Amino acid sequence: MMLNNSMLNKIVIALVVLSLAISMSAFTVGTNERVIKFRMGEIVGVGYAPGLHFKWPIINDVKKFDSRILTMDSTPERFLTAEKKNVIVDSFVKWRIGDVKSFFTTVAGDVNQANIRLDQIVKDSFRSEFSKREIKQLVSTDRSIIRETIITNVTPHAQKLGIEIVDVQVKRIDLPSEVSNSVYQRMEAERARVAREFRSQGAEAAERIRADADKQREIILANAYRDSEILRGEGDAKAAETSAKIYAQDPEFFAFYRSMAAYRQSLGKNGDILVLEPQSDFFKYFKNPK
Repeated sequence: MMLNNSMLNKIVIALVVLSLAISMSAFTVGTNERVIKFRMGEIVGVGYAPGLHFKWPIINDVKKFDSRILTMDSTPERFLTAEKKNVIVDSFVKWRIGDVKSFFTTVAGDVNQANIRLDQIVKDSFRSEFSKREIKQLVSTDRSIIRETIITNVTPHAQKLGIEIVDVQVKRIDLPSEVSNSVYQRMEAERARVAREFRSQGAEAAERIRADADKQREIILANAYRDSEILRGEGDAKAAETSAKIYAQDPEFFAFYRSMAAYRQSLGKNGDILVLEPQSDFFKYFKNPK
């Protein structure tokens, strides 16, 4: 029984030692990790696929790095444009570890140190691109072009640090406070000039419309007067024709009727004075009752 216990203890110790040796010899690589294997401080292996791997205990060591996309949020920086105007640019960079060996040897695997180095590279590229363009181009037409150009320019420098550039974006472009007022004043003056120009064009168009309306009015009135005169002439001619026909049927009655109409218009009003000779034809029908 004593021998059996001793053997059991040895087996247990052997299993413990074996498990410790296995645990010290094995390491795992996650899907979002980059791993470097060292031998006495010297890099002997990189680029391990996700899964279980082995190393020599004590002799070998491993260091893991996060391979997910990281964000470097730069502090706002002042750049000079092609028109010698200062602008304040706020930007950020998306990056991840590409070559883990280069990343370790250049920045000692320190993310903060990598951000400092990358920030300087990106800002130098921004400074170069902004110096070629005016403010109007920066805030309107060339932003996508600037982004693509900066990514192209920064990528070779970032690769030397073992960094892969995913994206570079400008969050906002502001003018310094001492420049903003003058820019706003120029914008206000420009808007006022455009408004005056529109008002002038509107007044000119209104005068043209008013003049054309007056012209059309005169034409319409002239045409209406012409048509009315034609109708009046035609009516007078018709009346004269009718009167002539009636007069031809009974000239004596027609003369009597005209005289009665003349008496009605000339006599019977208070204050009317008619000076005629007694023998005048006007009183012909008064003298001859027949």
